[in-house]
Amino acid sequence: MSIGAVLTRLREDFPEVSISKIRFLESEGLITPERAPSGYRRFSEADCDRLRFVLTAQRDRYLPLKVIKEQLDAMDSGVGGVGHGGTRLLSSARSSVAPATDFGARAGRVSRDALIDRTGADDAFITELQRNGLLAVGPAGYYDEDAVRLVEAAAALVSYGIETRHLRAFKVSADREAGLVAQIAGPIAKGRGTGARDRAEELVREIAALSVTLHTQLVKAGLRGALD
Repeated sequence: MSIGAVLTRLREDFPEVSISKIRFLESEGLITPERAPSGYRRFSEADCDRLRFVLTAQRDRYLPLKVIKEQLDAMDSGVGGVGHGGTRLLSSARSSVAPATDFGARAGRVSRDALIDRTGADDAFITELQRNGLLAVGPAGYYDEDAVRLVEAAAALVSYGIETRHLRAFKVSADREAGLVAQIAGPIAKGRGTGARDRAEELVREIAALSVTLHTQLVKAGLRGALD
């Protein structure tokens, strides 16, 4: 297939994918399409499946390319199961990635009723989270998939006796970290080179993963002697 044919296939599930994005993933070593004598890229079905794997991992789990490449290398070396039609898959991608790098899904729209149903939280708790700036609703009145995990985590913390207003400290810290990452990635996204935005998005994923890992280790260090 030509790169245009691959793009047409992928856009059914990934409307925002572009030729520059595919070229960027190639430059990062995630795919290695063959080259025709004329120099044009020629993609196989395996290349297309590989692209779907990468794009799904980025969209639904917000994984950095380094983590995705590790999973692909594991698949290439024969680690993992075989899916329908002989397609080789990881046995469990979620369980093979450290929680600090598993950012969960971002795509999709979740109504307020669905959010309450999926999390078990009541309407008053959702309102309280929004009032304290912890939960945001989109212009159309929908939440994204990340809201499900956020509400679940907040509810679990509250069950230990932490008041919702105290969770604002987490929000303040997260906003500061996000602002720092934006300062680094923003200028790259505005660059004129091909794939500038793709490089910026990948940088955000990598720094965010490192930020979460560092935060986790700092909390563990701070609590090390809490029971002594």
